[in-house]
Amino acid sequence: MRCDQTPAWKALTAHASAATGFDLRVAFAQDDRRAQRLSQNAPHVFADLSKNHVDADTEALLQALARQTGLCAHRDAMFRGEHINTTEDRAVMHWLLRQPEGAFGGALGGALAEPLALVQATLSSMLAYAETIRADAQITDVVNIGIGGSDLGPQMAVLALQDFVIPGKRFHFVSNVDGHELAAVLKGLRAEHTLFLIASKTFTTIETMTNARSALAWFQAQGGADVARHFAALTTNVAAAAEFGIRTTFGFWDWVGGRYSMWSAIGLPVAIAIGAPGFRDFLAGAHAMDQHFQTAPLEANLPVRLGLLDVWYRNFLNYTSRSIAPYHSALRRLPAYLQQLEMESNGKRVDRNGQALPYGTSPVLWGEPGTNGQHAYFQMLHQGTDVVPLELIAVKKPSHHLVDHHELLLANAIAQAQALMVGKADEGGHQHFTGNRPSTFLLLDELTPASLGALIALQEHRVFVSGSVWGINSFDQWGVELGKVLAKDIHARILSGDVHGLDASSAGLLQRVRPG
Repeated sequence: MRCDQTPAWKALTAHASAATGFDLRVAFAQDDRRAQRLSQNAPHVFADLSKNHVDADTEALLQALARQTGLCAHRDAMFRGEHINTTEDRAVMHWLLRQPEGAFGGALGGALAEPLALVQATLSSMLAYAETIRADAQITDVVNIGIGGSDLGPQMAVLALQDFVIPGKRFHFVSNVDGHELAAVLKGLRAEHTLFLIASKTFTTIETMTNARSALAWFQAQGGADVARHFAALTTNVAAAAEFGIRTTFGFWDWVGGRYSMWSAIGLPVAIAIGAPGFRDFLAGAHAMDQHFQTAPLEANLPVRLGLLDVWYRNFLNYTSRSIAPYHSALRRLPAYLQQLEMESNGKRVDRNGQALPYGTSPVLWGEPGTNGQHAYFQMLHQGTDVVPLELIAVKKPSHHLVDHHELLLANAIAQAQALMVGKADEGGHQHFTGNRPSTFLLLDELTPASLGALIALQEHRVFVSGSVWGINSFDQWGVELGKVLAKDIHARILSGDVHGLDASSAGLLQRVRPG
């Protein structure tokens, strides 16, 4: 049953109307166990949800909504390998990439044993290659050329795990077709010391292949001759990679969506950076969160609670965006990664049957690391006209010895959540903070491969939950295709000057950007 047709949706609408005067300060004053009831541990992650605009009745109604929309059955279908990506008739099995070897038995295991064996074989080969590169002192620079999921995930993870990165090697990420990006990276490199990883499932992605061809031309112009040694491909198109001169390829499967591909061969730069044991820890942390999502009851299931909270905010309280503030500089690319994960997955206007939706779906995600964001956009969070839920992500133990810095950082994170809630009275108005602004606090003990894996899997499953409740297919991305098709036409027109059939604005812009 689609969510807006359920009894729970109707009840939540009435509940939201009755809760217009909800105040966090009053809620805490009336319930001395609120923080305890609305906090929980999950694998590697502690979550404090108590400063959100929810109470016990809200959570109960949201859980009823999950049951009435068949969330658990949909989740279980995904973990059985059913083709829940209906528009592309594909299974959704990125979770299989982090299953331990020999995980399945019985009838279901028989269906999944073969793909798991392929996963394990590819993983072993990839990790063996990663160790070879790690041991190769001549390779000092690794350049990953990809875009979207072939860039955002690995780049975010290598940055986040910088304390685990092998010394003596530098990692670079090129995604934009804007030549300024590639040129800036190549400027500091030498061909004989560089390994290029070309990440494209089809080996046809126009941005990636444009950058790859330019990288190859640079390599050859610098005197590089052994393409097979200095280029590897993360692709299923082995023939196209071979034509390029590449002999080392690692593939993945059509049931691995781009934004979920970091656990596959697309994670090779991560494996080179942190080593085979570190990468296996990364997978293990994610697998622990998978098991939590599969087995924990709804009321104690952190991905479910977060995903339902997102539905509550988007559809009943009309909060249309969410800000992400990681209080750890190594997580500075996390907001960009989460933007793709959520908005590409759930930025849909029709349900799984192609029917237009009468309610909103994905919120807009945006953010910046703390404490930088405090001196930028937090002004709006505290005193702006829109209520924007804030998600703070902090790490208890630093990896450095500047203890006073870390204590100050954590103090700021806690203080911001407190300030958003309690506010400040001022009769003059300019220094008045209304307070009662919602926030979620996620805390990791340490930032390690395992805890990062768990955090990312948590966010993946959270997006699954909200998308499932909304009745949409979270695993296609047709919205990225139209602009790419039109760009090919416009590119040809820039070369020829032909503006016939274009709208006046596009024709005028084309004439202005043409060379000469």
